[in-house]
Amino acid sequence: MNINTAITLTEREQQLKNLLLGAARFIDSADQDKKNEKVILRWAGGWVRDKLLGITSHDIDTAINSMTGESFVDRLREYCDVPAHKSLHHLAEGDIGRLHTVPKNPDKSKHLATSTIKLCGLDVDFVNLRKETYTEDSRNPAVEFGTAEEDALRRDATVNALFYNLNTGEVEDFTGGIKDMEDRLIKTPLEPLQTFLDDPLRVLRLVRFASRLGFRIEETAEKVMGDERVLGNLQVKISRERIGVELEKMLKGKKPVESLRLIDRLGLYHAVFTNSERKDMPKPDISAWSTAYECLDFLEQTDSPGSIYHLLVTNEEARYFAWSMVTLTPWEQLPDDPPLKSGKAALPLPTQAAREGFKAPNKLSDIVTAAHRHRAEILQLKKIVCEKKPEMAERDKFGVAIREWDSRGGHWRLQVLFAALVDVEERVGRAVGRAKREEVLLEWQTFLDHIVELDLMNAPSLKRLVDGKVLAKELGVKPGKWTGAALDVVMAWQLRNPGVEDPAGAIEEVRRQREELGF
Repeated sequence: MNINTAITLTEREQQLKNLLLGAARFIDSADQDKKNEKVILRWAGGWVRDKLLGITSHDIDTAINSMTGESFVDRLREYCDVPAHKSLHHLAEGDIGRLHTVPKNPDKSKHLATSTIKLCGLDVDFVNLRKETYTEDSRNPAVEFGTAEEDALRRDATVNALFYNLNTGEVEDFTGGIKDMEDRLIKTPLEPLQTFLDDPLRVLRLVRFASRLGFRIEETAEKVMGDERVLGNLQVKISRERIGVELEKMLKGKKPVESLRLIDRLGLYHAVFTNSERKDMPKPDISAWSTAYECLDFLEQTDSPGSIYHLLVTNEEARYFAWSMVTLTPWEQLPDDPPLKSGKAALPLPTQAAREGFKAPNKLSDIVTAAHRHRAEILQLKKIVCEKKPEMAERDKFGVAIREWDSRGGHWRLQVLFAALVDVEERVGRAVGRAKREEVLLEWQTFLDHIVELDLMNAPSLKRLVDGKVLAKELGVKPGKWTGAALDVVMAWQLRNPGVEDPAGAIEEVRRQREELGF
């Protein structure tokens, strides 16, 4: 790969550059009597990397040599308040957004405040150049102003340590990042083990960048990424929220399977997908996990109308959830925790690994819980179809089940996908006398084709012909505990009689079952 280091700015990027340089001159002029160091601005890291690779980027990190990001933005606002400056830079309404400052939080490995503002249609972060010094007796570094080279050396990878100097218009490379880009290599600026011990989140960041860019990780770095000391620090030093942010970026990318391959191969699984607060948290056998995530990648790559993926993954949110759920398939081999003292079922292990491992949002956690608890029933219905048992013609049996799955967790399609991926992992990757993936997937395709044939893919959105009040009035009784079960009878009747809009038959069915319903 030949990297051209001459950066060509878009019209908006050029407008932003001129604005920032104008603000810097304004600050230098106002502070002339104080003999402060002149303000030098650099665009840093990911924007420079992506620009050199020809990748569009709308997020720009701006590093400042002599003042904090918040101070610079305050002075930038002063500069923009002058009408002549607005006119000079052709600033329209909305070109200067609101300032948002993310405070430092050393306990969560965020060691410096960052000021973010929308400028000229671009998201721009401002922070000062810094150096970080770590000591053995503290997990938080001492942070102070640094030079551009010191700032580059503290970064996670050489390809993320490049600067575009706004004052000179040149790319600055203090760590060999350009050569590493040419070699398609992810490499740490300093010695890898110490780099990861200082900030173990860098392990996941390197995984993300390697998978996103299609680069390989340097061998010496790979060897220590799964070091017990590094993984121990990952669990102690880094908040699970930040781990979740990195994982989300991986799984929402174009090639999430590459990230999971690296997590698997480098031995990172048990440090990420776990409840680190629980001392007795078990560790699942992940030797067959690859069969599940490789299967999901295969389904995604071979997506076509009517295919498993096409039927079960219907939008980008569902895609992210699907890739999140495939990280949890190994947990299905373990038995559930015993019930709680209250008698209530304990939270399933895969849900614990999601909620506490990478702080999965509640919506995703609910789907995982439902997928775990409904998996046996899903498998049973698939068996009925694949063995062509008489019950496969019972439209209400399938429709009621689908509605139940969806009402208890949502996204019933993803619950079925999870069951399919676990099935592949168990039968193709782990079982004695392993089945072929194509054979297992054919069963699931047959199952879904049958649901399509029954016209039940949208069963959860089917509305009842009557509600509880109307039903009670027609039966001449008061609503009570019987109402919910009676409405289920109505829905089952509707499913057996598709297209019928007159509710008389459904009401009569309820009347026939009044003794069983208890009214």
